[in-house]
Amino acid sequence: METTLEQTAPQLAPGKPDATSLRWLYSFVLPHRLGISLLLLVSIAATLLVLVQPYLTKRMIDEGLLAKDFDQLLSIATMLLAVGLFSTLLAGVSRYFHTRLSGQILFALRESVYAHLQTLSPAFYSRQRTGDILSRLDGDVAEIQRFAVDGLFSGVSGIIGLIGSVSMLLWLNWRLALGMLVLIPMQLVYLRYMRPLVQQRTRRLRERSADISSFLVETLGAMKFIQSVSAERRENGNLQGLNRNYLKELLGLQIIEFAANSVPSTLTTLFRASAFLIGGYAVIQGEMELGALIAFSAYLGMAVGPVHTLLGLYMAVMRLRVSLERVCSLTQAQPAVQDLGNQQLSEGSSGLLQLEEVCFSYPTSEGKGEEITELNNDRVFDGATATLPAGRRIGLLGPSGSGKSTLVDLLQRHYDPDSGRVLLNGMDLKSLSIAELRRRIAVVSQDVVLFGGSIDANIRYACPEADQAAVLTALEQAGLGAFIEQLAEGLQTRIGERGTRLSGGQKQRIAIARALLQNPDILILDEATSAVDAATEAQILDEVLRLFEGRTLIVISHRESSLTAMDMRIKITDRKLNVEGENV
Repeated sequence: METTLEQTAPQLAPGKPDATSLRWLYSFVLPHRLGISLLLLVSIAATLLVLVQPYLTKRMIDEGLLAKDFDQLLSIATMLLAVGLFSTLLAGVSRYFHTRLSGQILFALRESVYAHLQTLSPAFYSRQRTGDILSRLDGDVAEIQRFAVDGLFSGVSGIIGLIGSVSMLLWLNWRLALGMLVLIPMQLVYLRYMRPLVQQRTRRLRERSADISSFLVETLGAMKFIQSVSAERRENGNLQGLNRNYLKELLGLQIIEFAANSVPSTLTTLFRASAFLIGGYAVIQGEMELGALIAFSAYLGMAVGPVHTLLGLYMAVMRLRVSLERVCSLTQAQPAVQDLGNQQLSEGSSGLLQLEEVCFSYPTSEGKGEEITELNNDRVFDGATATLPAGRRIGLLGPSGSGKSTLVDLLQRHYDPDSGRVLLNGMDLKSLSIAELRRRIAVVSQDVVLFGGSIDANIRYACPEADQAAVLTALEQAGLGAFIEQLAEGLQTRIGERGTRLSGGQKQRIAIARALLQNPDILILDEATSAVDAATEAQILDEVLRLFEGRTLIVISHRESSLTAMDMRIKITDRKLNVEGENV
């Protein structure tokens, strides 16, 4: 199941990654070109040492055993042992540094894609399945890395090994060797025929894998609810169905890959048997030395290995194209906002907000097949104009779906208006860096975001450089001091994934402490006290009003009583901002 992407980028044609995608891929390889070059030299040296061994075996048989010359036999055997030991050492060194290099490139690829994902707006994630993104970041990125690095070394080693072994085959017996040269084109023609089938099956297998990842991400986070409605058996059945679909595609791919590999392998085996029979007859007739036949057989095996490696690399290109297409569809998704501003606000700025003729509609996408479209394509704001004075307490009202949370997203530039402007202290938000803007505007929302670390790490998340005294002050101000004192590990207590070990009220107090530590010019409480009762809400709001006195405070709440202490109230009606009440 593929989904549309934010401001959908041109999709790659199936199986045909464009030059831009390949340049993107090798931009992660080129910084390591010195290390790659050294590893290639080591790999070539190891390959050449392997090629020497059958020749030494030939000499040991013909010049030592058959000639009954023990001194020559001992000398060549010693050389063979030394070559073998050095070859093993080189292979071990090569494998170690190859693994390190592969890991560095893999992590750089994944970090780059993740960094790009961090620039995309909530609209992107509302249309994308989390499991599908994870599948691309994990499986597809790893497949790309394997081709970019492993494929490079396999290809070079295979070519060197093939040239060397074929050269020795021609030198030992050129008539027998000609059959090998006929065999390779036959295999290539066959694999070219099998290529589209492998690519199609690989893409379908990746999609079924993403289905399972999406299912697990969605259901594991909702396990308490699944248990509460006794839906365990049904969800387990759904997983079984997804597993069956995956297994079906996996077996289909296995059959296709078996067919792709078995025919070339059978042809190779047939040729090796024929060559040994013909060569054996030549030895019996005295037309060929026994050592030469054994060496020829060894070099023939060496030639078969690189041929299979290169043919396997040819098939790997098909898998690469699928993975590159899936990953590049993420990297080519364009952010909804561009961070081009560089102006700075003065410290202790007043927090004056102005909206001038703001019009905004959520991005839409054309749905095809199973693609997802926006559920609501209506315009949210149409010429909305308002001034939110600095240092005032402002209540924001409006029915569900009227645009209250959308206004918050506009203030933090998760989206930009289609037309009109939003200004902070007289400066267009687009002229400020996004980091600067979001440092000045803190949001505490109804759905508190917490991570599975300690209480201390969660409070410091927006301001990791804060000192311990500031953290403790924020905790006390948020009313968490007594709660922390009861914990054996204090601030280092781990709260579980998404804060599962905390109550709803404790989560929201931690979020408030985090905002206090951030020390913003503007604080937005977006239904932030909805998880507590009215009395606790009034207490928290009183504390927040006291702590943020002199700074702009915007409170969004479904309780009218929560907004009685506000200096002014703004209600969203008919896609506009209307001042409903003002207390001066």
